[in-house]
Amino acid sequence: MSNFLISILELVLGIGLLFGGGELFVQGSVVIARILGIPQLVIGLTVVSLGTSAPELFVSLSSLYQGSDALAVSNVVGSNIFNILVVLGSSALIVPLKVESRLIRRDVPLLLAVSAAVWGMASSGELTWQAGIALFIALLINTAWELQTVKEDSNINVENDLSSNNKINNNSLGALIMLLAGIGFLTLGSNLLVSGASSIAIQLGISEVVVGLTIVSAGTSMPELITSLVATIKGRTDLAIGNVVGSSLLNQLLVLSSCAIFSGENGLQVEDLLITKDMPIMVLSTLACMPIFWTKGKISRLEGIALLSGYVFYLVDQIIPHTLPNLQDEFRLIIICFILPLTLVMIIFKSINHIKNTVISSNIK
Repeated sequence: MSNFLISILELVLGIGLLFGGGELFVQGSVVIARILGIPQLVIGLTVVSLGTSAPELFVSLSSLYQGSDALAVSNVVGSNIFNILVVLGSSALIVPLKVESRLIRRDVPLLLAVSAAVWGMASSGELTWQAGIALFIALLINTAWELQTVKEDSNINVENDLSSNNKINNNSLGALIMLLAGIGFLTLGSNLLVSGASSIAIQLGISEVVVGLTIVSAGTSMPELITSLVATIKGRTDLAIGNVVGSSLLNQLLVLSSCAIFSGENGLQVEDLLITKDMPIMVLSTLACMPIFWTKGKISRLEGIALLSGYVFYLVDQIIPHTLPNLQDEFRLIIICFILPLTLVMIIFKSINHIKNTVISSNIK
């Protein structure tokens, strides 16, 4: 059997395992939510996001041990950009995503603060082991905060009834088995997908740099995409959004912190390109989510298209320097003169409208 055919089989099998793993995660998380009385949003922010972040953790630590700090960091940054722009955007195309007020008040601002902090810590060119410990402590504090506030938030309700077509036995052991099986399928499927896609790209003569910038980060984010799409199709949009936000937090608080800690005294080296371009895009993407979430408490299909379009521009900007270098300056001029100003105007306009509506509502009360 030819290497090319083997790569295709790995790709197909990887996608199949990802879909199966996503289904198991959604089913297991719903059962656990019902048994423990925990809202599905919080399950998405913790248990599900931990499982779907497993591929990023595995790939980044493996890259670190192989001496590729750049891949370890770029995998996390690229995965977060993919989560926000592609996973949320794709889910919103299926069904407009209703946004829980908890996300607007707590989780998205927290993600924005963590992203900005990571960018600041890395601005010196490395993430030290001390910075890694600080991020890990932040993870522990956030997890404790989640557990403490889950019962206090009266605005989040647990789904009491499942569809008659999806009856699940409220068995904690069965739910745990589903979650563990989901972790296994998602991790194995993601690794097969990255391996197969990378092999195909290399055999077709595509630069390995392009493969690393696109396929690795997108491949390790496939569990988030599949899990959120499955949850959206089943009408559990709070789980879909919670998974994205929780996974993006864990990518930085768990994956990056682990890599920084294990890097020891040498520190986790961060390339200048990541500091000057990719990390700012990660922060800007998170910032753009705030006014989008303020729009009637949901992400519309039009806003989903806008998020996906943003990733297309980002992807093209990554590929052009390695494929069509003569067009690089012209393309970036378009982004700087048109795309970036439009994005900033949208953020400012929706922020002002949200503030006005908040003031009017408070005056009426």
